[in-house]
Amino acid sequence: MATAISRDGTKIDFDRTGSGPPVVVLSAGPNDRSISQPLVDVLKPFLTVYTYDHRARGRSGDTLPRIPEREFEDLAAVIAEAGGVAGVYGSSGAGNIALDAADCGVPISKIAMWEPPYIVEGARSPVPPEWGRTVQQAIDEGRPEDGISYWLTDIVEIPAEYVTQMKGTPFWESMVAQAQGLVYDASVLWDFAVPRTTPEVPVLVIDGGSMTVPWIKTGIEALLKVLPMPRHEVLEGQMHDVAPDVIAPVLIKFFTEE
Repeated sequence: MATAISRDGTKIDFDRTGSGPPVVVLSAGPNDRSISQPLVDVLKPFLTVYTYDHRARGRSGDTLPRIPEREFEDLAAVIAEAGGVAGVYGSSGAGNIALDAADCGVPISKIAMWEPPYIVEGARSPVPPEWGRTVQQAIDEGRPEDGISYWLTDIVEIPAEYVTQMKGTPFWESMVAQAQGLVYDASVLWDFAVPRTTPEVPVLVIDGGSMTVPWIKTGIEALLKVLPMPRHEVLEGQMHDVAPDVIAPVLIKFFTEE
């Protein structure tokens, strides 16, 4: 464990393990870096892997104001610890954050994304632009569980019965404890629109083929059209919660090739 200092002085707690080209693995959603550990264990014989607790999660600090730039500055601080430039992998919305960070000048050499959730008009219901404020209100009123439920049902569009099954599990309790992190995510992701500008770096977009949610598939198709150096891989049969041992070989090949 180590600590990077972000531009505004916030302490960002991170781990470094393995050997090979440096790659930052971003945790997705209201989770600390421990959620990425199964994937890290498969990657570390081939890559030097960095994972960190995003601001307001795990052991990292939480300094106001909560604005998108902080997310990018935190990632840049970790990349500085990795030698000044690194590849980045993000699953789900963390992939969107990685792409935005590179477009804002964070020194990222390559980006790999697993099923990034971009919304094309008409593919699904639009996301309320104020959804971060809704989550914040629930937290401020002592109802973080309601904030998590709202995010899962109204933003991610997970059926309510599945959300009910999550409640009371260790995974659920972990998300509730770190619900504040969703407010940062909302400030970056807010409407999940396909970006108008994209960075001049190689980007690998990976999905589960026929198992991919239709609106996410539509968004991926739109994203591939705007990326200057796109690559696309399909891991047929994989759900959104992709198996680490299935995606790891694809990531290792991408991040180790010249």
